[in-house]
Amino acid sequence: MATYAEILNAALNLPLQEREELAETLWQSVGGGAATQPPTLSTAWKNELARRSAEIDAGTAKYVTYEQMRDRARRAAGYDG
Repeated sequence: MATYAEILNAALNLPLQEREELAETLWQSVGGGAATQPPTLSTAWKNELARRSAEIDAGTAKYVTYEQMRDRARRAAGYDG
C-alpha cells in the first residue's frame, strides 16, 4: 500500500486538470460537495442578524477598531490583564 507522502507526491505531479478532478473527488468524499447544505440558523440568530443589520442601516451601530476587538477578545480568553 502506498504511503500518504507517496500519494501526495504522485497527485502533485499530475497535470492541472487531473489535480482539479482529484481534488473535487476527494472533497465530495468528505461531504464537502454541492449537496452539502450550510447549517440552518436558529430564529434567535436570524433575529440578531436582522437587529444588527437594522442598526447599521440606521447609522446607530457602534463600531470598534480591530485593535479594540482583539484586545477585548484576548481579555475574555484570559490572555491579557
